[in-house]
Amino acid sequence: MRLTRKGLWGGIIREYREYLPEIEDGAITTLLEGNTPLIETVNLKDIFGDIRLLLKYEGLNPTGSFKDRGMTMAVSKAREEGSRAIICASTGNTSAAAAAYAARAGMKAYVLIPDGAVALGKLSQAIMHGALVLQVKGNFDEALSLVKEITRNYPVKMVNSINPFRIEGQKTGAFEVCEHLGHAPTYHFLPVGNAGNITAYWKGYKEYEKKGVISNLPKMMGFQAEGSAPIVLGHPVADPHTLATAIKIGNPASWQGALAARDESGGVIDAVSDEEIIEAYKLLASREGVFCEPASAASLAGAVKMKKEGVLNDGDTIVCTLTGHGLKDPDNAIKASPKPLKVPAELKKILVAMGL
Repeated sequence: MRLTRKGLWGGIIREYREYLPEIEDGAITTLLEGNTPLIETVNLKDIFGDIRLLLKYEGLNPTGSFKDRGMTMAVSKAREEGSRAIICASTGNTSAAAAAYAARAGMKAYVLIPDGAVALGKLSQAIMHGALVLQVKGNFDEALSLVKEITRNYPVKMVNSINPFRIEGQKTGAFEVCEHLGHAPTYHFLPVGNAGNITAYWKGYKEYEKKGVISNLPKMMGFQAEGSAPIVLGHPVADPHTLATAIKIGNPASWQGALAARDESGGVIDAVSDEEIIEAYKLLASREGVFCEPASAASLAGAVKMKKEGVLNDGDTIVCTLTGHGLKDPDNAIKASPKPLKVPAELKKILVAMGL
């Protein structure tokens, strides 16, 4: 992994400048995002056999999700262009990142979220960073339509993944995977909600292959939740349902980009059930010590599904992107876990409870 400034990581814009649109130094707004770990699994051999499985843990970005990669670019560019306010529609992570980077830039952030459909951890971030949070009585797609209308008529910059600078920043995740591995993986699994991330990773891999940094390209494997799977179904879903709120989107903005990533790479876009997502979510935390939010686990759930279906083979190298930290959604973590045992403050009874 490259490092600048006397060995200190400088954030993705400074580290990957030659691969990104030009931005003036004075406009760069960074919280030193990127350089997240690629964690090799050690306790899932019973499921994956001799497959090398690695987790790109994006929950260790500054606001706890991969959205920071795109937001540093979008906010920096907006700042360079003289914008004083940004706006986004969000299921949570985008709102947290937008609010944080706007605060860093000294800008105002406006956030439209679906009422009752944003995890508490994410909502608290957006509020704490000073954004004006508006809960829309509708779903994400309706909120995004309103944001588009506002930005057409008022001097506010949209920072959803429709903004091309978001995709430019997010593609750096693929660069890091290649640098950590020394090559591209055989397969790259990602959750798919608004579909910007699978679009961005594929763009990053292609750019590194074109530059000769890598000699192979991965198959891109995107997974939606069954109740919110418009790309799989081939049409928008008016009323999406899933406990994985980060991918609860019925009409993805980057739909065509996701299809291109799938088709050009020879990959798949498929769906997994909420039950499969929760099983993968618990598996990561209890067996690998990696706590991600439920939507993130759709990538591992997809890998488990593909292994059962015989798609994956021994010797393959697989990367699963875990898009957000588990503390983003504490409610689902509690619901998916056994309740703490209540015991008296007596040594003997505590030892009995411990099985000692």
